[in-house]
Amino acid sequence: MPITQSAQKAIRGSLRKKAFNDSRKRAMKEVIKKIEKMIRTDKKEALKMLPEAFAIIDKAAQKNVIKKNNAARKKSRLSRLVKA
Repeated sequence: MPITQSAQKAIRGSLRKKAFNDSRKRAMKEVIKKIEKMIRTDKKEALKMLPEAFAIIDKAAQKNVIKKNNAARKKSRLSRLVKA
């Protein structure tokens, strides 16, 4: 357990940041899975959902939840899946 007041405050801040990061990461994974599932049934609908997924992925990269190249790779793979 942290002893100093500043260490306790740092833990509170890191827990708050972790909650935000986890929610962004979860939203990103959910939209990716939703598109991958949609591709099997309706490719046009998956194509419409692509900009929404790109926005979520870009936001995660912008907030440093994932790295820039990781975001680019995810977007590339999603667009390749939809167009194939």
